[in-house]
This record gives sequence, C-alpha cells and structure tokens, in this order.
Amino acid sequence: MVQCEMCGAETSSPKTIKVEGAKLDVCSNCTDFGTEVKQTSSSSTSTKYSTDSSSSASGGGGQSTSSASSASSGGSSQRRSDMFDDMDELATDYDDRVRNARESKGLSQSELANELNEKASLIRKIERGDTLPSDRVQSKLENFLEINLSAQGSSGEDSEWSGGSSTGSYTLGDVVKRKD
Repeated sequence: MVQCEMCGAETSSPKTIKVEGAKLDVCSNCTDFGTEVKQTSSSSTSTKYSTDSSSSASGGGGQSTSSASSASSGGSSQRRSDMFDDMDELATDYDDRVRNARESKGLSQSELANELNEKASLIRKIERGDTLPSDRVQSKLENFLEINLSAQGSSGEDSEWSGGSSTGSYTLGDVVKRKD
C-alpha cells in the first residue's frame, strides 16, 4: 500500500497527476485536483537518451539527424570563443571623454540630448559616470562627438602587464591596491 501524496490516505493503485507543474502519486479521490499524466512505456524512456535513436527513424529521419549533429559540432567550435572577445571594452574615463567633447563643441547636455534624440537625464548620468551607455547610445555619441569610447585606443592598466617576465618578478602584493 502506498500513501497518497495529497491527502495521506492509503491506496493500492496510485495515479500520477500533475498539479501546478509537480507530479504527484495520488489516490483516486484526489485525481480531480490535477491532470492525469500518461505513463510512458519504459522502452520509449530508454531510447530518449539512446545514441542509436537515429536507427529507429527511417531513411530521411536518419539523414536529418546526421545533419543536425554536424551542425551542432560546428556550433560547439563557435561556443569555445567567448562572445566578449569580439566586443570593445568601454574606456574607464568614458564620462570625461563625453563631457570634454561636448564642451569643445559648445553644447549643453540638453542640446546634445536633442541632437542624439535621447533624454538629457541620460547624458547627465553618462557624464557623471553613474550609468554606462548602451551600445546604441555609445555609437551615437562616438559618431556625433567624433570620439572613441573604447578602451583599446587608450593606454590602459593592462599595458604594464605586456612586458611582464615569467621569472615571477610580480607578486600579488605588487599589483593589489588596498582600500584601507
């Protein structure tokens, strides 16, 4: 005898129902509280993850499976490259670059916002460094103000590591800046 997972009553033949996404083994009185789950045969469950499932498909099905596997192997080689490798990193002084370029053109924040069809509050936040510009806004700023906001053009902190030796001349203590 099995206990009903809903009401706790003893039942000899529980039925599996689905209640709000959860599968429960319940008695016949509690089956109305959910939708009955059809029990699949064990052979179909075992072939779900079987490697020779393409042999059960006939002709064209086997071909589509092989093309899907070749496409997935091509996709796996693409997944190895990080999506952030192709992206330009925003310069740490982007806020100063935007402010200086705007001032050199003699524009106020609201005038720049009107030219870019953006809100003046967004320009204020970008110039204060409170928010990062989206890719779309960054491209508008770069085009209109004729500046580059990506970090690759600037001499960043990464440049000090380019000549690092493998002799262990740097330690973590040399690099870390404490916030004391």
